[in-house]
Amino acid sequence: MKNRATDCHLGYKEKDPERGEDSLNTFEEILQHAQRQEVDMILLGGDLFHENKPSRKILHGCMALIRKYCMGERPVQIEFLSDQAVNFAASPFPVVNYEDPNLNVQIPVFSIHGNHDDPAGLGNLCALDILSVSGLVNYFGKSETLESVEISPLLMQKGRTKLALYGLGSIRDERLHRMFVEKKIKLKPEKDQDSWFNIFVIHQNRAGNRGETNYIPEEFLPDFLNLVVWGHEHDCKIKPVKNIRKGFYITQPGSSVRTSLTHGEAIKKHVTLLGVKGKKHIFREIPLETVRPFCIEDVVLSRDGKFMQMIRANPNDPKISEYVEGYCEEKVDSLIAQADAEHSGNAKQPKLPLIRLRVDCSGEFDIDTFSPNHFGQKFVDRVANPKDIVLFQRNKAQTKGKESTGEIANSFRPEDLVMKYLAEEKNKLSLLSGKDLVDAVQEFVDKEEKDAIRTVVNHQLEGAQQREMRKRQAGGDSIDEPVHKPKRKKSSKEPEKRKVQKVFLKKEQSQTRGETAILISDEEMDSAGDSDSEAGTASTSSRVGERERCRVKAEGQEDGNQKDCIIILD
Repeated sequence: MKNRATDCHLGYKEKDPERGEDSLNTFEEILQHAQRQEVDMILLGGDLFHENKPSRKILHGCMALIRKYCMGERPVQIEFLSDQAVNFAASPFPVVNYEDPNLNVQIPVFSIHGNHDDPAGLGNLCALDILSVSGLVNYFGKSETLESVEISPLLMQKGRTKLALYGLGSIRDERLHRMFVEKKIKLKPEKDQDSWFNIFVIHQNRAGNRGETNYIPEEFLPDFLNLVVWGHEHDCKIKPVKNIRKGFYITQPGSSVRTSLTHGEAIKKHVTLLGVKGKKHIFREIPLETVRPFCIEDVVLSRDGKFMQMIRANPNDPKISEYVEGYCEEKVDSLIAQADAEHSGNAKQPKLPLIRLRVDCSGEFDIDTFSPNHFGQKFVDRVANPKDIVLFQRNKAQTKGKESTGEIANSFRPEDLVMKYLAEEKNKLSLLSGKDLVDAVQEFVDKEEKDAIRTVVNHQLEGAQQREMRKRQAGGDSIDEPVHKPKRKKSSKEPEKRKVQKVFLKKEQSQTRGETAILISDEEMDSAGDSDSEAGTASTSSRVGERERCRVKAEGQEDGNQKDCIIILD
């Protein structure tokens, strides 16, 4: 029996005095269900943490809960069959935690990373790496390169049931979409597929309403799979749906904490117990009782008879705004009563609900809307989100052509604005790589990597300086080649080559073996050329060339090493 959950978003609204403990309370309930049901393992589908760099409080709370409920004396009955050095290659301790003699694990936790808690920064690490080296979580599905990804399954067996678990941590949807199209994503099936139950855990956009390439179509996945656990989408759609063309089932557990005030988040939250026997599987949905109540309603003012009557009588009547505010107040009171009735009775479920009233004020009239913030002050002690209870909306046809109010401007991502700026002819970069700079901006904004931009700029400048040095050595005059993909050009000028060799030999003789920098001036090049002799150079050419290659390689100036200086994962 397996306990499955995705998108726990630990740390969401942690600084809110009312909602700060919501995510940890529900995560504890999930672990309690796992302990009570004596599950064989817990499978998490990404976004365990809401922030890329969770606070010490949240990280401490998560580790304390896992240790409390997942460590113990009860033996794990799952036999691990695959090569753990391959499955957990990114970990310095590539072993499944319940087979580690230094740990006492009774419920192993397996998890991939999501888009909120993905690897970034120096060392390409994430919060799950910390949980992994501490022995609390088995972190899998991490890709060290995005050139091509080959996913090897975690092979497990209990009795006669064999389970092949595939996982792929979150990658930017556009990039992953392209990789699937180019056949650069490969799931390695076992030879005797019929004897294995194949599960694939993925954390990507599933809905196709986000753009042509900003999601992963289900048809991209191989048909030998039996079940796909789809993370990232917060709508709780646990009941498996069969893909007719491919034959596998898809389950979407959804989030365990409400991170947006939408209709999708209003769906009742559940955790799933999955039972597998042979090639058959069964689901059992368990409602989560500690999730904060949430009610949402959409109202259209043009459908309210009294409102339209007042508009037709006098569109500028100041009482219209008062009527709309009173109308909204009645609706909010009704939603609060509905939320109170839906309370589970669990002592840890928060009392104050989340309320959202979306007011459509589209129509051939223009009314003065009231301040949602001021309106919310009436419900400070009755709702958990008094500042954003009411949201006024107009249809797109009406807002088209009007000046931006800030809401439209906020729909652009910072990296999009940078790309647009650099696309203009007068702003084009001649030395740095615009694409890498855009990626660095995204790292800086989304993941709070304070050194992301500086690291990329320094890396590219260093590469430019190294290529300029090689250009001078080869007799070139410019550095017009792309910064992110330097190419070493071979010079056919034999006298110039001999000058370079002699200068390197001279430098080697004057420096100690441990030094790492070689600087060559134009004067040294000229003097080397003036004093060069054919015989002397011929006798030392092979030896100096070998030393030059070794020194350059040690300094990390080879093309292959140059590309590996910085890795940015989307």
